[in-house]
Amino acid sequence: MRDLELLMPAGNLEKLEYAVKYGANAVYLGVVDFSLRAMRKGSLITMDNLKEAVDLAHKLGAKAYVTINIFAFNNDIKQLEACIDRFKDAKPDAFIISDYGIFNLVRKYIPETPVHISTQTNTLNYESVKFWRDLGAERVILARELPIADIAEIRKNVPDVELESFVHGAQCVSFSGRCLLSDYFSKGERKANHGNCSQPCRWSYRLVEETRPNEFLEINQDCRGSHILSPKDLCLVKQLPQLIDAGIDSFKIEGRTKSLYYVSAVAKAYRQAIDEVLQNPSADLEKYFLELQKVGNRGYTTGFALGDNNGESYSYDISKGLAGADFLCEYKCEQQGEYQLVKIKNKMLVGDEVEIITPDEQFVARVEGVKNADGEELELGNTNDDVYVKFSQSPKDTKYALVRTIGIKNVH
Repeated sequence: MRDLELLMPAGNLEKLEYAVKYGANAVYLGVVDFSLRAMRKGSLITMDNLKEAVDLAHKLGAKAYVTINIFAFNNDIKQLEACIDRFKDAKPDAFIISDYGIFNLVRKYIPETPVHISTQTNTLNYESVKFWRDLGAERVILARELPIADIAEIRKNVPDVELESFVHGAQCVSFSGRCLLSDYFSKGERKANHGNCSQPCRWSYRLVEETRPNEFLEINQDCRGSHILSPKDLCLVKQLPQLIDAGIDSFKIEGRTKSLYYVSAVAKAYRQAIDEVLQNPSADLEKYFLELQKVGNRGYTTGFALGDNNGESYSYDISKGLAGADFLCEYKCEQQGEYQLVKIKNKMLVGDEVEIITPDEQFVARVEGVKNADGEELELGNTNDDVYVKFSQSPKDTKYALVRTIGIKNVH
């Protein structure tokens, strides 16, 4: 049986831990200045704790890949050279690289660490894969614009290199994410390929005719709105059997800026789906698609995977992902009798029916009571409060337990 990898984003140390506990056997992470995602919340991964993050992944039994996938200017190269020893000391399992200059530096100073070629290189054909293989790359992350049939042809022609493919998450309107819109709109202050994209593709646009400056016309002539540049999110969970047959080694999830709940729930769904397909290639995967509707999304599309990408792959009516279930709280691993300490994320009332998920369990329970730290009974837990909650059923292990609403809303 092939050893298939579920590769999850690790935006900070906490998300890294939850990603692995919920099913990832590898994570990818980056630091500010050298990565295409600039993180702003949580225990951020920086040059100071990069080694700690890699060590944590290894302690949990997972691999850790460090992204250095910016397109580098001279100053970036100088900055990288100045801290190359710290990257080396972190001992990641691979570096994810797109820039030829950074490729040269890493091969020169850290030749013992494998290199994975970023999707930013727009690798679309088997000759390109051979090129990177011959330069010494161990893995190529294929462009998202590839149909599965083309992936299979690449695998047939290049059997001796690992292939990685994105299967889930937000998509960029630009070819393999190589976009300059944010650079232009921000006058160079929010550079997309230096991890600080302002996402102008998610903005709503109207048309103005020069001689009528105060007359704003909707670009679309229907009721769907004007988010004409905003793609739906990718979801290929039902296409996993085809991707496995095509020869993909690693299934990658986008989302280093996504929430702890998102990372956990998506990892759980894809881990279970991959494991089921390996046991039964003809398994019905619809239930996992429904699970994935419970996390934030702009509507789902199969993108280019089936060779039929079209206007229906764009989210014309919304720009921000809406979750099908509300994340209500996370357990804090402390209790008073039958009451568990939780951190409230969205308001939760006594009497509510909720769904509790852990890496190993998933069930519906009722909120039977809420208390504050002084033991006073409350009618509800308010957002951002730490309160004690009694559920009608508790998980066997509460350490990584999360609570959300039941059912699916906001289906696009």
